[in-house]
Amino acid sequence: MACNVLVIGAVNGHLADITQKLSTLHAKNLFAFAIIAGDLFADPSASDPRSDEELTALLNGSISVPCTTYFTVGQHPLPPRVIERLASSEGEVCENLFFLGKSATLSTAAGIRVAALGGRLDANPTASTSARASAIDEYSPLHTAADAKRLHGAKEVDILLTAVWPAGIRRRSRIALPAGAEEPAGSELAAELCTRVKPRYHFSAAPEIFFERDPFLHPSSEESTDSGRITRFISLASFRNNRKHKSLYAFKLELHPDRSAPPPIDTTGSPFSLMARKQGVPLEARQKYSRFAAAAPDGRPAKRARPPAPPPPGPEQCFFCLSNPSVATHLVTSIGTEAYLTVARGPLSTADTFAALPFSAHVLIIPVSHSATLAEMADAAERDATFAEMMRYRRALHDMVVSYSAGRLGTVTWEVNRRVGVHAHWQFLPLGDDLIGKGLVEAAFKVEAENDKYPAFATEDASTITAVSETGDFFRVWISRPGITKSESEPIPEGKREPEAELQPAAATKAETTARTAGDGGATDEKCMIMRLPPPSSAGDRRPFDLQFGRRVLAKLLGLESRMNWKASMQTEADEVADVEALKKAFQPWDFAR
Repeated sequence: MACNVLVIGAVNGHLADITQKLSTLHAKNLFAFAIIAGDLFADPSASDPRSDEELTALLNGSISVPCTTYFTVGQHPLPPRVIERLASSEGEVCENLFFLGKSATLSTAAGIRVAALGGRLDANPTASTSARASAIDEYSPLHTAADAKRLHGAKEVDILLTAVWPAGIRRRSRIALPAGAEEPAGSELAAELCTRVKPRYHFSAAPEIFFERDPFLHPSSEESTDSGRITRFISLASFRNNRKHKSLYAFKLELHPDRSAPPPIDTTGSPFSLMARKQGVPLEARQKYSRFAAAAPDGRPAKRARPPAPPPPGPEQCFFCLSNPSVATHLVTSIGTEAYLTVARGPLSTADTFAALPFSAHVLIIPVSHSATLAEMADAAERDATFAEMMRYRRALHDMVVSYSAGRLGTVTWEVNRRVGVHAHWQFLPLGDDLIGKGLVEAAFKVEAENDKYPAFATEDASTITAVSETGDFFRVWISRPGITKSESEPIPEGKREPEAELQPAAATKAETTARTAGDGGATDEKCMIMRLPPPSSAGDRRPFDLQFGRRVLAKLLGLESRMNWKASMQTEADEVADVEALKKAFQPWDFAR
């Protein structure tokens, strides 16, 4: 269900014209409400008989507002007559016209959450604070840091309204300002507020500029459990502006957005995520990366130490972090609370590899939080929840593959766990049950490890594996047979296909696999093996582990040696999008994050 919403730029006292325009649009669109982003009334310091007459008509009811409309303080003070009306009518100027407040939140009748920070930063907060208790100050066009901070606790904000642009909003944006336009001065308070409340829409106003930024993704934070929210920033030009730039913005706002939907293709990282770097680095952090050791006891400088290795890439450079502006968001197929799925870039298998599957099915299961390993996640509850959701995704993908292949395919999932890695992830791939059932997959991994002079594999009890059951470096592989889906007593001849068996799941199979998707492992015949990698020694004599080891083994099993290198197996973006759409459609019955 969605609501129609209209946002209007600064009206600056053109009350008759804007209400007439609003009446025309409302008759066609039935807006749930409208919002004024900027000054609704003319500047009281300017003598304008027309504005005064129209304000009088508004206050006495001669000019009517056709639908619920909200406004806040803009760049100049509210007219004294408006302040008097607001003070005596609990924020209602006339029928359907309501004052949001200078620093306030509102939940509409439809359940839409709106937060507003009106005015501009008070350059002399001490003076204004003394009059904080007066009604005049409540309606002044000045706000303080305390006014902004008051809104930081707002949750699930759908629309944020600020009278000023947030500082740095155009960082990482590919959208240019209109020709000849200058970027308005930005507010650090507005930027921090947007980062805190993570609105779905952030509206502001500028006299002669319409600017709609590319959507941006907020990075996850320790304080927030709502990771990966997307914000669209839109600034509207003034109503009846000389350049005829866009001053009205109508849109549909979904009341219950699909949180599992992948971000839009043009999504960038947050423009505000780099701002913290400008605030300086704590002393402890500077000392940690010092090029010299601590001073000797006699005060002399100690010997020059070896420069430390650079820290691993952070979320903004990590290609598995959704906050990275370069992440391939069109590959995302499902987003859960703690993890998400993507089709592998340069997949080993393609849509033609498995006759039963009209998609590549080489899938990555990736934690939302940025961490080299699950065991290193600082928050134990988040770590355990992430592992549980990744396992749930793995089982759901397995059940989908088993169902679509009528039990002909099993699956293999592998991970490389390295504390010097960048971002933990698992890789998932279907494999013929004939190979799995004969023990060929298990043997292939062991032989390849022996040939590479890697440590021997050990068998693990899959039921005892947790996020912290292993804390060192390792390679792990799950080898999963279809289990109850295929009858061992009635093997299906190689190459024989039942009509439509590969194109749609059987209802009975889906019902049987529901319990396993919930996380109990069910009757799936599964084997788990682990190769524990020795820690690197100071002498550097540890043999480097090939991060493509798992892909290399499976490429040989599938006869896909030509696709062993993922960079040489890249698909066109059109093929990637088609692959993603086919997988999303197939996975839909098992996608618990929908």
